[in-house]
Amino acid sequence: MHSGGDVMTTEMQEIAITEEKPLLTGQAESKDAELAARILLDQGQEHSIETPHGVLHVTLHGTRTTRRPAILTVHDVGLDSKSCFSPLFRFEEMQEIVKNFTLIHVDAPGQEEGAAVYPTGYQYPSMDTIAEMIPAVLQFFNFRTVIGVGVGAGAYVLSKFSLANPDSVEGLVLVNIDPNTRGWIDWAAQKLISVTSSLTEQILSHLFSQEELSSNTELVQSHRERISKASNLVNIELFWKSYNSRRDLNIDRNSTFKCPVMLVVGDQAPYEDAAVDCNSKMDPTTTSFLKMADAGGLPQLTQPAKLTEAFKYFIQGMGYMASSCMTRLSRSRTTSLSSSYSMDGSRSRSRTLSQGSQGGQMPPSPSQTMEVSC
Repeated sequence: MHSGGDVMTTEMQEIAITEEKPLLTGQAESKDAELAARILLDQGQEHSIETPHGVLHVTLHGTRTTRRPAILTVHDVGLDSKSCFSPLFRFEEMQEIVKNFTLIHVDAPGQEEGAAVYPTGYQYPSMDTIAEMIPAVLQFFNFRTVIGVGVGAGAYVLSKFSLANPDSVEGLVLVNIDPNTRGWIDWAAQKLISVTSSLTEQILSHLFSQEELSSNTELVQSHRERISKASNLVNIELFWKSYNSRRDLNIDRNSTFKCPVMLVVGDQAPYEDAAVDCNSKMDPTTTSFLKMADAGGLPQLTQPAKLTEAFKYFIQGMGYMASSCMTRLSRSRTTSLSSSYSMDGSRSRSRTLSQGSQGGQMPPSPSQTMEVSC
């Protein structure tokens, strides 16, 4: 829905703000109203937002309560906000978390489905420039702060935004982050690949693990089909080139993010080494690192349950969710993340989350370090 329908928008928001404990009278009606609001809001409200560097396509879900940070997402190359994040944010247990927040999905310039194709010779913005477009989105919706969730190129954009605007970011979830510029060997290899393999195949090998590509999983097939037939393939190529020309994030223990960060990567995924390298440069007291088995290249698509669970603890650690509203979630988990706590306070090591079998309940104290083997 476009921002033109303001009357409709206000009505929708009013329906959506339902009481946690509806009054007994008319409880059924309020449930119906909530359901109607859910259906309406599921499509999200689409906006075209003017920024100093061009227009961004943005989709907003949920009520616009600015009492809390918004959850702001940026997708990877070869994806848009829907194909990158829908499975995660529509996941049943994620609804329990996000119903308390406003969700803002940002599409990188020209990447949304059906976007107009850029003319030949168009100067596509650099990754730094895309990061400089994000503040305009916060201003547009009157949000002072966000929790950023980015994948690949989107993780890089949100990292840049966060380093430049530390007061605007309360937390970051970075999936498949590569903090480094491409070395010349990588660059030469990429040049060679771009001669021998199609743009679609190059992007697939950026998104998926070797194992997924070799077994040609259903996920790989569906994304191959979608990318190769995309009407805005020209724009996707421009975004891909822009990502491959990224500069070094220049983070180290002394100059890093000022907020809690959760790094996520699949075991054997293309960016596993890059994420491990990034983790080594972070402040271990505020960073958790989730390396996921059986997740392939895009854990938010293949393992939404595990990522939801980790995101839940991350949000709890920031003090945004009382443990009381987590009980239903915990009960309904079949494969819970197991945990062991260390109490070494400020000297705590980086919290590493990796995968194991036995389930366990986490005590709801955000001050402790978590060592989770998942």
